[in-house]
Amino acid sequence: MNSRFMKEALALAVKAGERGEVPVGAVIVKDGGIIARGFNRREEKQNALSHAEIEAINAACKVLESWRLDGCEMYVTLEPCPMCAGAIINARIKTLVFGAYDPKAGSIDSVVNLCDLPYNHKPEIYGGIMEDECLHIMRDFFKNLR
Repeated sequence: MNSRFMKEALALAVKAGERGEVPVGAVIVKDGGIIARGFNRREEKQNALSHAEIEAINAACKVLESWRLDGCEMYVTLEPCPMCAGAIINARIKTLVFGAYDPKAGSIDSVVNLCDLPYNHKPEIYGGIMEDECLHIMRDFFKNLR
């Protein structure tokens, strides 16, 4: 794990928040370098699928010209929801590193752990990484929204 990558995801979360999106950012790393970035764009695109993780996975698939993201690591500021957890499993992402736990929709640990089910792939998971920083961005966003 590399805090530099989580810091990049945090910068993307801030960018999302500045655009009025829920502040979540994600990066995908392969061979020690960032190959894809994503941040929430649901409001901008008016598309329920435009979560940070999905945006990053789409970009990584284009870079690698493959739907298989073997050997890739994802760093994301918030525990993935069920859709994103499923996409991470299906894309064969090797390692998932997330910041804040999501007690309402988190599907890696908080509500359910989809990775505990007997799918054909299970990523290595590290949660709570730079959690305070990730929570701070989220709390500020919703405090200012209200």
